[in-house]
Amino acid sequence: MKLSPLQISRYQYNPKLPGMLRHGVSEICVKEGEATQSVADQEKIKSLFPNTYGKKEITFQKGHNNASSKKQIVGVILSGGQAPGGHNVVSGLYDALKSANKENELIGFLGGPSGLIEDKYIVFTDEYIDQYRNTGGFDIIGSGRTKLETQEQFKIAEQVCKSHNINAIVIIGGDDSNTNAAVLAEYFAANNSNIQVIGCPKTIDGDLKNEDIECSFGFDTATKTYSELIGNIERDANSAKKYWHFIKVMGRSASHVALECALETQPNICLISEEVAEKKMSLSEIADYIADSVNERANRGMNFGVAIIPEGVVEFVPEFKKLIQEINELLAGSKANEFNELPTWNDKYQFIEKGLSEQSFKVFEALPQLVQQQLFLERDPHGNVQVSLIESEKLFSALVKDKLMERKAKGLYKGKFSVLHHFFGYEGRCAFPSNFDADYCYSLGYNAFMLIQYGYNGYLSKVSNLSKPAEEWVAGGMPITKMMNIERRHGEDKPVIRKALVDLNGKPFKYFEEHRQIWAVETSFTFPGAIQYYGPSEVCDLTTRTLALEKGE
Repeated sequence: MKLSPLQISRYQYNPKLPGMLRHGVSEICVKEGEATQSVADQEKIKSLFPNTYGKKEITFQKGHNNASSKKQIVGVILSGGQAPGGHNVVSGLYDALKSANKENELIGFLGGPSGLIEDKYIVFTDEYIDQYRNTGGFDIIGSGRTKLETQEQFKIAEQVCKSHNINAIVIIGGDDSNTNAAVLAEYFAANNSNIQVIGCPKTIDGDLKNEDIECSFGFDTATKTYSELIGNIERDANSAKKYWHFIKVMGRSASHVALECALETQPNICLISEEVAEKKMSLSEIADYIADSVNERANRGMNFGVAIIPEGVVEFVPEFKKLIQEINELLAGSKANEFNELPTWNDKYQFIEKGLSEQSFKVFEALPQLVQQQLFLERDPHGNVQVSLIESEKLFSALVKDKLMERKAKGLYKGKFSVLHHFFGYEGRCAFPSNFDADYCYSLGYNAFMLIQYGYNGYLSKVSNLSKPAEEWVAGGMPITKMMNIERRHGEDKPVIRKALVDLNGKPFKYFEEHRQIWAVETSFTFPGAIQYYGPSEVCDLTTRTLALEKGE
């Protein structure tokens, strides 16, 4: 197989570690901090995690390593959707293991958590690891979305680990995956299994963050990738001067990706789902908001522009959320079969009209037919609408077009509105990691081993002070239970890691809010360009605008 020059060069890149991890495994000691508690529902979480709750946060620093030097056999799992840098978490974990003791082993379970349950694995070697250093994707061992949440699964996981003499499992995943890691850690502790569980924070959506976890890995690379593409489209829009581009970006529950891309590229419009919910904006109000920008730019002779739409924004519109709830009820149980057996869309439309409230049917009636049908096509395993399949970029462009036609009929709009649509999602999940993500992920993996060596269980690998040069990063760990609260899931109260939504009082949103009125009517586009791997540090090691603003830089 012939490799690209960049691929060959990236294999040779040496990721930067935090200063305290550069001394070598033998010269790293632990500084313990305060005991922790969960972000909410403290008594309930404590009762569910009696063996792993309330543990102390820890920080690594230079000093004598007094941990046991016994042989370590560690398992690693990639869980959930891909995020740039996952290979480097594995590489950092492997290198730390081998640095401590050449006899240590790293076992990779194939295809995600199901690999652990089915005992499908590989044993990593130098030659195998070296093929994946600093590269994108999760193909080193594959990933999967199997949840580890039942007692039966935990028993099997314990048996598999003991059959390989595994003393620790590292789960690399997002909020759901690390919730599962916490539950598995509690099971192992309760059963005196002598198996540790360590998590690593991954998700390009950016919603696994808090005062301790400054950002999840992959967010930097993914948003830089999307911002390059959006910048390219902005340049094209400003060149052709005849299209409005409606661009949907990933972010089902939170708008961190959309906000970061807006801060990087300064589009005319960027919707923030959390603001839509806060202001209880209707579909009509959102369409008018976008149409105002289109109208004013047309008055200035500019019949072009760019609008960024978060993937899950429709779920934050109160009237649309109610519509979805009613549709889920309408098609519950045997009614779904009754609906599916209707021969034509007209028949189904009448069924829908009879089944929805008057208010929800008005919302449904105003939607483009394409979106109406998308609401009733594919369902998730629980029979619910798959909102992520709704082409919200086409929905809003259609609603804006209707608004402009109304204005044109009244003589209030004289421009042209030609639209092109885009969805940027998978393009960013497996990109070559930026230098930041390559360094951050390698540090997370290396740090995960230190947590294992010192005997911690139910902890998340934590690297902070990330807006500074890597030398100044701070490595340590935090109990996963600190991030947890109770949420209603499928009719039951479940302990889960709280998702971090965009903070409307935070510095990144406030900066956006202060500038968007200008961006809406003027052509203020900026062009980030491609991710840079070689050159000045201020270009190649640049962090996200979100992180820089949060840290006051």
